[in-house]
Amino acid sequence: MPVPDLYIRNATLATDEQTFVGGIVIAGERIAEVVTGNPERPATQSIDATGLLLLPGLVDAHVHFSEPGRGHWEGFETGSQAAAAGGITSFVEMPLNAHPPTTDAASLALKQAAAAVSHVDYALWGGLVDDNLMHLAELQRGGVVGYKAFMVTATDFARSDRRILKAGMEQIARFGSFLAVHAEDEAMTIELTAALRASGRRDRLAWGEGRPIEAELAAIDEAIALAEATGARLHIVHVSCAAGIDRISAAKARGVKVTAETCPHYLFFDVDDLVRLGPVAKCAPPLRSPDERDMLWDRVLAGEIDVIASDHSPCLWEEKTAGDDDIYAAWGGISGLQSTLPVLLTEGVRRRGLKLSELVRMTATGPARLFGFDDRKGRLLAGADADLVLVDPEAEFTLEARDLFYRNPHSAYVGAHFVGSVQRTISRGLTVYREGRMIGPSGHGRRLDGAGLRDAASSEERLFRV
Repeated sequence: MPVPDLYIRNATLATDEQTFVGGIVIAGERIAEVVTGNPERPATQSIDATGLLLLPGLVDAHVHFSEPGRGHWEGFETGSQAAAAGGITSFVEMPLNAHPPTTDAASLALKQAAAAVSHVDYALWGGLVDDNLMHLAELQRGGVVGYKAFMVTATDFARSDRRILKAGMEQIARFGSFLAVHAEDEAMTIELTAALRASGRRDRLAWGEGRPIEAELAAIDEAIALAEATGARLHIVHVSCAAGIDRISAAKARGVKVTAETCPHYLFFDVDDLVRLGPVAKCAPPLRSPDERDMLWDRVLAGEIDVIASDHSPCLWEEKTAGDDDIYAAWGGISGLQSTLPVLLTEGVRRRGLKLSELVRMTATGPARLFGFDDRKGRLLAGADADLVLVDPEAEFTLEARDLFYRNPHSAYVGAHFVGSVQRTISRGLTVYREGRMIGPSGHGRRLDGAGLRDAASSEERLFRV
């Protein structure tokens, strides 16, 4: 029997179920053995990980790399490097803000070609817009792992109204796939924002006043009602408020197939930070009050969140500073791909007692299960891909722009103080990032395709199993 390639020993391992001292034996691209304690194991190379956390590589369910068409905002080359630097070994890229967006077979082919340079593994979302119902089947055949719709108008990505959402859900349910929605009520946000602008409001607080929690809840309610009527699987992305999670939890309790996602920026920042930092902290839904942030943390700690994802949404710096004196003129989105783990280790584990097993569930196992590749990703399990991240849980640092691998190295998190530093990221057995440097090659990442047009009931059973 050949000698395994690597033995990482004497680490604190965290799975979605438990935390224990042990190690991982890697043979080729797979985990050969999960070891308890610190026994001897033969291997070509051994790493003593005393004092370090060993987690499954994170699976980021929600990133925008903007290719094709807007690679000057990010791109798969720099975006995947930033993912590796953040301990993310798989990501799922959204159908916007690419130009064209990923809404038919031709645009999916362009996206797949652009993504081939990725340093870590990846999958792709397809889009649901107002004129592409006839293209959903070709996106499914092409390998998308889910579909995204906006209930408000977005750049180059048409809003889906109730009719389109219902028709899309019915078709997507037949595929065995699912629909994710950006949940804000279009009529309410337009009316409130128009009134604010008409009164001369351009200040930072006006952004959130035009997109209140009530608008988010109205859209969540509508999406859940449609999912209940059609039997479709539904995923609500970037929920910013506790009441939104409560609506989703209540729907789950009555049997609706719905999952909840929130983002690190809603757990780290609040509206006071938008006022303090300016447009670099503008996002939609907007940052909420300090009390709302604390209540959202209560839902996290209660285990009511299925997925925590970065919603990394980059742009040029001048597209942020354009809003210094008029918040509406700034691009809305927070660059946060490298900050998910530090935020959760600092604000969650260190300050609020978040269990490491829960961190792993929401950032690795849960998102992998959402997309149906949890047999390979997001888990420390013999036979799974050797996707791992080693973290120094005691290392403290202040994030600086020079630490960022983004094409445009700016972020609302710059200047923040964190505990928990990624030391090494391993993708399918290969070290791709170590101590501030990229090691792995461009193109190492492999595409993770969805089930195609085959019946995917088994993936639904995995997701909603008790």
